[in-house]
Formats: sequence, structure tokens, C-alpha cells
Amino acid sequence: MSVFEDKDSTAKERKADHIKLAFESQLNEQALDQRFYYEPALTGIPDSNTDLSKYFLNHRFEIPMWISSMTGGTERAKKINENLARACHDYGMGMGLGSCRSLLTSNEFFEDFNVRKWMPGRPLYANLGIAQLAQLIDGNKLHLAEKLVEDLEANGLIIHINPLQEYLQPEGDMYTAKPVEMLEQLLDKTRLSVIVKEVGQGFGPESIRQLMQLPIAALDFGASGGTNFALLELLRAEASKKEQLLPLAQLGHSAGEMISFVNELPHPMACSQIIISGGIQNFLDGFYLMNKSKVPAIYAQASGFLKHALEGYDQLCIYIENQIAGLRAAQAFLKIKD
Repeated sequence: MSVFEDKDSTAKERKADHIKLAFESQLNEQALDQRFYYEPALTGIPDSNTDLSKYFLNHRFEIPMWISSMTGGTERAKKINENLARACHDYGMGMGLGSCRSLLTSNEFFEDFNVRKWMPGRPLYANLGIAQLAQLIDGNKLHLAEKLVEDLEANGLIIHINPLQEYLQPEGDMYTAKPVEMLEQLLDKTRLSVIVKEVGQGFGPESIRQLMQLPIAALDFGASGGTNFALLELLRAEASKKEQLLPLAQLGHSAGEMISFVNELPHPMACSQIIISGGIQNFLDGFYLMNKSKVPAIYAQASGFLKHALEGYDQLCIYIENQIAGLRAAQAFLKIKD
């Protein structure tokens, strides 16, 4: 008689699944992720007590994820932003709103952005373009940026720098002052906490160096690899412009390249935090780049959150919980290769 009693009631069904799925479960060597060492002999199974928290933007993030600026002023924007804000509250994240430009002149779409009630105590940042900042400075109306943040009960303001998008956009706004100089004025003349981001091309090393010399709260990469807004504007343009100016949309820097630019700087800098965004396809991308960074970092996504927020709050929660499960597994099993 066996001294071992097997109480696994699912074994028969599981073994049948293994046989059925075995041929679908094979990967070739080229599919292996070469960024990590997998060390299963050194750890147990991760559980819900695995700590993923980080202190960032003067808040404790329960998970190191930021919901990137997305939408407002459209038919479905209010519900999308509500779902995203609820998720920030329930999972301990932070969020940047989509461009709040329309709120400078009208409150018609205010409720699309008015999400503070869904995420009390969580980091929430309003958002304006550098072109709007130029207009506020030229008109001596920086107080309107402060009022925007106050009305939305936000913690601060994101300024997105997108000259290539504006240049290629038929309705684009042009400005003549350097963004760094305009940001200096914003920081000097207001008490706003400011995040600076790009929108799909990222920043080169000299831009990063000068931006991180400013006392901004964080630099948000907006790197190449995610939504390319320069390309998006070309797709809206007439055929000849789209064909002939396409090479401009293929410029930029990846998030990994930008991490190397940040790491090469002499730290500490006035800005000591980064949000890694642009081309973050999954939790392993975020985990890898956060661990490569020499400064405190969280990672951000836009399209992944947006897709599931459109499907409803329950689907959004499933997506986030799978991201959390993946991060816990990565933290337990993986070591970053040098």
C-alpha cells in the first residue's frame, strides 16, 4: 500500500490538456527573451504578498504603473476616463489626463476630465501642449494653467512637447521660443508640479540633459515604438505630403536608448524621476527598463489601458491583474542581464 495519497482531482483532465496542447506550446530559440536570466532554482512561487510598490511623485504606488495621457472631448471619453481613474484608485496607480486644451476656453467637456472623485488621493496630472504654454506666456495668462489644475483638483500639469507632430499637422500650432526656455518661465512664475513628455518620438541626449536640469517632477519619455503622432498626422494629410514627408515620421529614440541617455548623466540631477513610456508592449518591457534605470522609474502604457477601458471596467481590471501577476513572476524568477 502506498504511503503517498494523491488528492489531485484534476490530474486526469490536466494531463489530457497537456497532450492536446503540446504541439501548440513549442517555441524556437529565436523567440526566447534574451534580456533575462531565468533562475527557478533560487525562488519559490510568487504570491499576493510580493511587494511591487514604489514611492514616486510623492505618493506610494502599489504597482509601478502610470496610465498615460489619452482622451477627452469625444463621445466615449467620459466613461473611458472614469474607468481609468477608478482603476488608479483600486490598484494604487497614477494617471495623466489627455490634452486639456479645450478647457482653457470652455467648460463644455469639463466632465470628461473631471475624474478626481473616482481616484481620491491618487496622483492625477492635467495636460497641455507646449504650443498652449507658448500662448499662455505670450498672453501673460499663466494663471489659467494654475486654474486648470485647481479646477480639476489635479496634483500638477503635464506639458507635452510635440513640435514634429505640430509641424506635420495641417492645423498645427507653430511657436518660436525653445521649449526649455518656456518651461523655465512656467516653473519660475507658478508653483505647479510639472511633468514633461514627448508624444511618440522621444528625446535625444541633449534634450534629456537640459530637461533633467530643470526642477520638474518627472520626465515622461513618450518614446518611439508606441503611437507615433507624427505618422498619425501624415496619415491625415494629402497623398503627396504623406508620401514625400514620411521619413520625418521615422525619426526618434526608443525607450531603451533613452534609458542609456539618462544613465550617462551625472546624477543627481534636478529632475530625479522618469516615466518610461513609448513602445512598452507588456510587463516584461516595463520590468526590464525600470531595472536598467539608474534613477527611480515607473512605466506607462496608453493603448493597452485604452483598449480594455473601452471594453468595460471588469475587462480593465482583468488586464491590470494579469500585468500584476506578470510583474510578480518577473520579480521572483528573473535576473537582468548586464
